[in-house]
Amino acid sequence: MKQEVLEKIQQETADWKYLDELPRDWFGLTFAKQYAEVGDTFELFSYKNEEKHLGVIAYYHQETKEYKLKIQRGLTEFCLMQFITSSFEEYQHYLQKYLEGAVHDLAIYNPDTVSYVTKALNIPEWNYADILPRELEGFSLFIEPKQLTRVLNGSYIVFDYSDFSINSNFIIYYNEFRCEFFGEARINNIPEMNYVFDSRSLEELEEKLNAHLVERLREIRRRAVI
Repeated sequence: MKQEVLEKIQQETADWKYLDELPRDWFGLTFAKQYAEVGDTFELFSYKNEEKHLGVIAYYHQETKEYKLKIQRGLTEFCLMQFITSSFEEYQHYLQKYLEGAVHDLAIYNPDTVSYVTKALNIPEWNYADILPRELEGFSLFIEPKQLTRVLNGSYIVFDYSDFSINSNFIIYYNEFRCEFFGEARINNIPEMNYVFDSRSLEELEEKLNAHLVERLREIRRRAVI
């Protein structure tokens, strides 16, 4: 990180009393003051539950010159748009207004985060037990369809099979703007799209999962451990 950027952040966040006001534990996630360079970012503080693979990280991003808040849910990471700002004063305001809700919705499933349009698909009511066992080819069902999880750009995680020991997973998403299910893997934490699972309905998705899911998980594992 550039020295002038580092000095700017350290000056703006010096004696940041807001951190003293934050709970040390929030909804089962533990607070930690970071104040450390990580690549081209400067991490300020975090709330994490390592056992559950959940985290919220507040940081400054040198490339965009903005303060941000990152969600870590398993191997999936994304920034929450309502926290992004170049102003430190605005950032503290957004944290005071929205941080508790962000930590809550990461730790405790909140169906209110699902839009009316996507709720109409009744994905949480889908009878998927025979198609998606809790353990499959060494992967565990980290996120289930009954916990439909909003991420970015109108997309939701329908389910996530993960093996954290090899930093790999397979996710089926639903995008409400495209009205489409699609699959994405992370192999040694490197994302890879796969169009085999693209579907317009749960019925079509079921057919493709029955035909290709086991093969796809085997392929992910084989490539991850090479």
